Amino acid sequence: RKTDRVLGGSILPRLCRHTPPPVHHTWINMDVRMLRANPNGMPWKKHVRTVQRKTIRSNHVCAVAAPPKQPGTDHTDEFRDVLHSGLRGSPLVHGKEFPPQAEVMKSIPKHCYEKNTWKSMGYAAISVGLTLGCMAAGYALIPLELPFLPIWLMYVAVTGTVATGCWVIAHECGHGAFSDNSILQDTVGYILHSALLVPYFSWQRTHAIHHARTNHMSEGETHVPDVEGSAGGQLSRTLKRVLGEPAYAATRMVSYLVFGWPVYLMTGASGGPKYGVSNHFWPFKPFSDKLFPGKWKQKVLWSDVGVLAMLGLLAFWAKSAGIWTVMAVYGGPYVVVNVWLVLYTWLQHTDVDIPHFDKDNWSFIKGAFHTVDRPYGPVFDFLHHRIGSTHVAHHVNSTIPHYHALEATNVLKEKYPEHYLYDPTPIHKAVWRVAGSCLAVEKRGDMYVFKP
Repeated sequence: RKTDRVLGGSILPRLCRHTPPPVHHTWINMDVRMLRANPNGMPWKKHVRTVQRKTIRSNHVCAVAAPPKQPGTDHTDEFRDVLHSGLRGSPLVHGKEFPPQAEVMKSIPKHCYEKNTWKSMGYAAISVGLTLGCMAAGYALIPLELPFLPIWLMYVAVTGTVATGCWVIAHECGHGAFSDNSILQDTVGYILHSALLVPYFSWQRTHAIHHARTNHMSEGETHVPDVEGSAGGQLSRTLKRVLGEPAYAATRMVSYLVFGWPVYLMTGASGGPKYGVSNHFWPFKPFSDKLFPGKWKQKVLWSDVGVLAMLGLLAFWAKSAGIWTVMAVYGGPYVVVNVWLVLYTWLQHTDVDIPHFDKDNWSFIKGAFHTVDRPYGPVFDFLHHRIGSTHVAHHVNSTIPHYHALEATNVLKEKYPEHYLYDPTPIHKAVWRVAGSCLAVEKRGDMYVFKP
């Protein structure tokens, strides 16, 4: 056995310097990640990797066999111009085979699907307690005066970040992952989401469609990209050309993160074209009712009751304590919660080398495996119940409670390494790349990819 480092070029000359003994075989270790680091066949001089090759020696011949082709790493010239994220273009493979949905579900241990009501309530109590504690501290300790504006901004960032945990718990209720007691589950979700001005049942319905049609170009719900040449795609290209990439990326980040959630609730922005212009508060004309058939219309109205009740409480508080007190203690953190929500969902389903599919090439498990896990770190993972770092497993089966999601994620990593997607790019760099480069998609082969 012989081990060597490849610094570009071939190891062939060094193996041929001396006349070798009669035929025998030498194996040199290989890491197939070298191929992923260099998907387009570019020179390898900048990549230092260990390579496995079979060397055949004889008195007259010295040859190095090509490494075996690895499934899922073959990139054609068709994608040569597509930008790469930390995934290094690994999703861009035509005709990639995906396992059956039933097989993937079965691979996850049965106990990962089990819900523990007391444990779920405990996590809900932690998020609610931390949020109320932050709000009480801000209300009691920070004077509502201009010199204290920097401290208020810190309060808003911290409290909004903490309160996002309440949003995630309600999200889990909406998926049926909180408890086997459906009445308790919907009660907790309804209260928490209403407190954050989210129409619980309306969102439950549209979010279920998002899961059922992840990365579907026409039937997806939320973060469905514009097609190159469409009005939206042309507008994005024009704005980027006029503003320049840095200004365009910054403008798009603010518009998406700050205004994206309320605009989505009011108009269904970023949803697939199948559903038209929808409204989470009013499932009747002039809005489309395609998202809310049958009994869901009544559930939308029940969602409105919760949101209106919360607005009434806020109005009463403003009347007694002043509008600026409410804006500082509740309004600021509310905006930060919305920022976190859009940030998570945007980065879970969008990047420069994440493809989308039409009805002829889409499947549930293909959509689920084109969800991306990212590194949010232990603090945010604790506060937000791992919503961003175990999201692939959540899309494979959304009834898995968050406290089992890490185990389920590790199983998917081990059993389906060629399908599981994890991008190690730091979050601030990832969102900047997405905001500046993910403008519109065009069809190439069996997928839609972002055009540079």
